[in-house]
Amino acid sequence: MIRLSTFQSDVTPPMGHPLCAGWYPPAHAVEDPLFASGLILEAEGEAPIVLCALDWAELSNGDYDRWREELAAAVGTDADRVAVHCIHAHDTPWPDRDAQDILDAHGCPDVIMAGDWAERVRAEAAQAAVAALDRLVPCTQIAIGEARVDRIASNRRVMGPDGKVAAVRWTKCPDADVRAAPEGVIDPLLKTISFCDGETALVTLHYYAVHPTSMDGTGIVTPEFVGLARNRRAAETGIPHIYFTGCGGNITAGKYNDGVDDNRELFTARIHEAMVAAEDSAHYQPLDHLRWTVEPICLPPREDLSEESLLAEIREGAVDRAKVHSKAALMLTYLRRKDRPIPVTCLHLNQNTAIVNLPGETFIEYQLHAQAARPDAFVAVAGYGDLGTGYITLASSFEEGGYEPKDAFVSRASEPILREAISRVLQ
Repeated sequence: MIRLSTFQSDVTPPMGHPLCAGWYPPAHAVEDPLFASGLILEAEGEAPIVLCALDWAELSNGDYDRWREELAAAVGTDADRVAVHCIHAHDTPWPDRDAQDILDAHGCPDVIMAGDWAERVRAEAAQAAVAALDRLVPCTQIAIGEARVDRIASNRRVMGPDGKVAAVRWTKCPDADVRAAPEGVIDPLLKTISFCDGETALVTLHYYAVHPTSMDGTGIVTPEFVGLARNRRAAETGIPHIYFTGCGGNITAGKYNDGVDDNRELFTARIHEAMVAAEDSAHYQPLDHLRWTVEPICLPPREDLSEESLLAEIREGAVDRAKVHSKAALMLTYLRRKDRPIPVTCLHLNQNTAIVNLPGETFIEYQLHAQAARPDAFVAVAGYGDLGTGYITLASSFEEGGYEPKDAFVSRASEPILREAISRVLQ
């Protein structure tokens, strides 16, 4: 028998706390609360599995491992059977205690994290998971569905005739000519998996690949349009809904986002419409077993990164250059942990349905690769796991130019390693 339970805890930062590792202004208002939302699955005779989504920008390196370890201890399982992901709304936290410790040692406090707030909310999430064990209920089948999302996703990298990046579609794109360029490579489908007892839904998971941000750099905390649509569905149905962002590293709403303030509500409505349509189209499948596969990988850092140069950036940067300090500390943290493996995992719900859990801010091509590896199956993909890697681009991206290779923490050699791991966990 398979049983499940869900948990949720508040992870809204206090006023003044850094947002997005200090890359954006700190929190000065909360428009909508942020949550850690999790699902616990337990099959008889096997250790539990935990899937957790955080309404945060990112979570990286040691802090990612600590989240998995504390949730695992809470439910009595192994850390490798826990997947934690961020939705990647920008005006939200990005905890990395190891990187902040480096900055503290060089006289740069409160750049990435402030105080012990991140540790406290992690402990509260683990306590919520413990309490959820008393609410385990039978789960007999799943319902899977998908729907096309109307006018949200577009590829950020607008290519020129020379095969190089000619323009970038950011979170918002005021340039009408750049917005007019084709959508480019995307995955237009939102995928939905409901866990049910008979035909009664117990919890619904949603997966879609896009930078879920209509405005950023505001200091106003919000889970953005994907979190707002998720909350709306939960209120309508009376059951938990959990949203996971897919491989959105090179996908934004830029083609359809001219920066008008009410676009957040417009995109919320479009995501909500797709969620409803995916649920309405869903068909039932047996939930006869759970199979969890793991491939630990080490992705090589960018070849031009060195401890000496990164420490020099931290020492020599002006006091008000928070993003410079933050980025250098995050890169140095990854460089120092490069030999500690990162898990690529997959939850097989039956022979025809699988959920792939990936690290990093991965390009959409990895999501499409996962789906192509199992063309006979329904494959949902969650990205934004361990963000120690930063962007995981394609090898060719470094020659094509653009923003992401400059901000990637791992090298072009990462592509074949990650592709192989994805194929392996899906076998």
